[in-house]
Amino acid sequence: MGSADSKLNFRKAVIQLTTKTQPVEATDNAFWDQFWADTATSVQDVFALVPAAEIRAVREESPSNLATLCYKAVEKLVQGAESGCHTEKERQIVLNCCRLLTRILPYIFEDPDWRGFFWSTVPGAGRGGVCLLSIILLSGGVSSCAVTYWCYCVFFAHPELTMLSCLSLQGDEDDENARPLAESLLLAVTDLLFCPDFTVQSHRRSTVDTAEDIHSIDSCEYIWEAGVGFAHSPQPNYIHDLNRTELLKLLLTCFSEAMYLPPSSDSSNTNPWVQFFCSTENRHALPLFTSLLNVVCAYDPVGYGIPYNHLLFSDYREPLVEEAAQVLIVTLDYDSSTSSSPTVDGTTTGTAMDDVDPPGPDNLFVNYLSRIHREEDFQFILKGVARLLSNPLVQTYLPNSAKKIQFHQELLVLFWKLCDFNKKFLFFVLKSSDVLDILVPILYFLNDARADQSRVGLMHIGVFILLLLSGERNFGVRLNKPYSVRVPMDIPVFTGTHADLLIIVFHKIITSGHQRLQPLFDCLLTIVVNGEHCVRGKTTAHTAPTPLSLCPYLCSLTLASACCWRALARNSNLVYAVIRKRNVFHQLANLPTDSQSIQKGLQRKKKTPEPISRTNSQDGVSMEGSRPAAPAEPGTLKTSLVATPGIDKLTEKSQVSEDGTMRSLEPEASQLSPEGNPPAALSDGEPWSGVMSWKSKLPLQTIMRLLQVLVPQVEKICIDKGLTDESEILKFLQHGTLVGLLPVPHPILIRKYQANSGTAMWFRTYMWGVIYLRNVDPPIWYDTDVKLFEIQRV
Repeated sequence: MGSADSKLNFRKAVIQLTTKTQPVEATDNAFWDQFWADTATSVQDVFALVPAAEIRAVREESPSNLATLCYKAVEKLVQGAESGCHTEKERQIVLNCCRLLTRILPYIFEDPDWRGFFWSTVPGAGRGGVCLLSIILLSGGVSSCAVTYWCYCVFFAHPELTMLSCLSLQGDEDDENARPLAESLLLAVTDLLFCPDFTVQSHRRSTVDTAEDIHSIDSCEYIWEAGVGFAHSPQPNYIHDLNRTELLKLLLTCFSEAMYLPPSSDSSNTNPWVQFFCSTENRHALPLFTSLLNVVCAYDPVGYGIPYNHLLFSDYREPLVEEAAQVLIVTLDYDSSTSSSPTVDGTTTGTAMDDVDPPGPDNLFVNYLSRIHREEDFQFILKGVARLLSNPLVQTYLPNSAKKIQFHQELLVLFWKLCDFNKKFLFFVLKSSDVLDILVPILYFLNDARADQSRVGLMHIGVFILLLLSGERNFGVRLNKPYSVRVPMDIPVFTGTHADLLIIVFHKIITSGHQRLQPLFDCLLTIVVNGEHCVRGKTTAHTAPTPLSLCPYLCSLTLASACCWRALARNSNLVYAVIRKRNVFHQLANLPTDSQSIQKGLQRKKKTPEPISRTNSQDGVSMEGSRPAAPAEPGTLKTSLVATPGIDKLTEKSQVSEDGTMRSLEPEASQLSPEGNPPAALSDGEPWSGVMSWKSKLPLQTIMRLLQVLVPQVEKICIDKGLTDESEILKFLQHGTLVGLLPVPHPILIRKYQANSGTAMWFRTYMWGVIYLRNVDPPIWYDTDVKLFEIQRV
């Protein structure tokens, strides 16, 4: 009954606020305390009892009341951080203010006139720690609410003035150290995230009289989880986890101002909330970064592996891990293409915080990430990310007996940031076969999402990670490891290496994926070509498809040619497939170039139906336990994405020298279309003048020479020995040689990913789109006027 009365009183307070036409005095504590002091509402209750329409109505009709509500809520948070939240009542007030601000902030951000509100300053709220709302203590016959309201009237009447200017007109020009409301809010939240007995375990048995002073403690001793830079694992406390989750939700809401700005590639448009939070003003930056990273990487959703344990017990750690991962990737949203590189060179040595290291970026989170260097820390991070990414792939004898996480997209963005900002970590990942623990889950997600238009972003991030990894020589070397783990994918059963798995999945994406994936084809083929000089022993033609079905594209022809160049023995399977499919190459080499012949071919193609559908172009039995890739359910929400740069903007060419090192090459005019895609199919009305130039660029010389030499030999041995078993032909090819018969091989070229503003903007759009769709309980940003992307239904 008490809970029902509490909700009723809270709802009455909301109604009073929305119906009052006159400003409510800020000193009227009896009124304002109804929102936080006398209630015990959950965050779901707050969202249900404070409708969006009423928030907008107060914003438009009673701006001073909304301003006072925000000021008072932030003041309570500051007071809680100052006092240390020693009593249960103080903690409840802090949580209620947290939930209320989480509900209100999106509606502040969606209105351009209100967007600068939290960056206005308050007289007397100096940076030395003075109470935030000393405005309510102003005397002299003018109430604090009247001051606030007057400032807002001036602010709306004169948009060219900042709130600071308006307040300065009140006679407080000398207060140069005034702290904006947003800064006070962020500092209060970070203090509360390391508040003993509220969000962290106290190091001593404390009472109200002997409690630890929150401003005197070293928060590095209160890191939430063991891992990077911290060896002690605190005793789990679900109350602390719940309180941390509430505070992180508020932080994420503060950072979400970026959602309400249109996409822009201008790197100078930084998020002021993230910029301040990750600056030296935040004394908890290092322990907070370490806490977030360790909580994510140490999480094990399966635990001891007891079947159905997730149905029997509540997991309070998972919501915290999700929020931590989302806050972490938002704070690491940093465009490295237009500023000094935040990475530490992979060849240097030294301590993580050594003074001789080059100065990092102003974003301390990126700085700390780039300076991690100990192998045990790398191992902890890699194992943690690999364990979580592999979780959806776990197979059990009892159906649905193991817990499955849903935040793999956030993990993929985090892994990208780790590799992009810390080259030492990238080299560590590729140093051993542990990289395959990342590769297999990514290929699983790519294969599973290829038919689902609501998961286009997941396809892009997976491909981008593989493109980044493929730029290093060790990636191709690791692909030679035999593939023995049987992940239930909708692909034919095969025996081969991880390179085979990669090619098969890429083939599936290109032949049976939806049309919106076409911009990724260049990236897929570039990944394969990048590793061709290190990969050996491609799969046989009858067990799985080869890249030959992609032959209309330049990259696949380059791959086939390069494999023939490198070594006939180790690529005998692929060479045999080329021989079997020789008619395809002959047709490609003899493509007509005159308009009359091309028009006849187009008409013939229209009349003759395709003998094989795209979805059935792959023979063979799929793996046990797999399910076909399914399209999205009608009505599924998705967010729009900005266009990705072409492959020539995404990568730069590097040449591999004889000693294995790589050097960058000068950029050349791209052979691809201006959009970065392969030449599109010719339409009926298109001129044919460019067909000859396009055809001349196809690297067919090596393959045609190979067919000219080997086809007669293979036909002769089949006739002479009456061979019907292709294994004998493969043996013959393995022991054969093409030395001196093929053209001189070209130098080994690798396309390496290069940071660019276009990709940075894509990641920002994708990241916030994922966060928008994932936060549905409560729906923080639902039905608000988001500008960064569009909300669409499949």
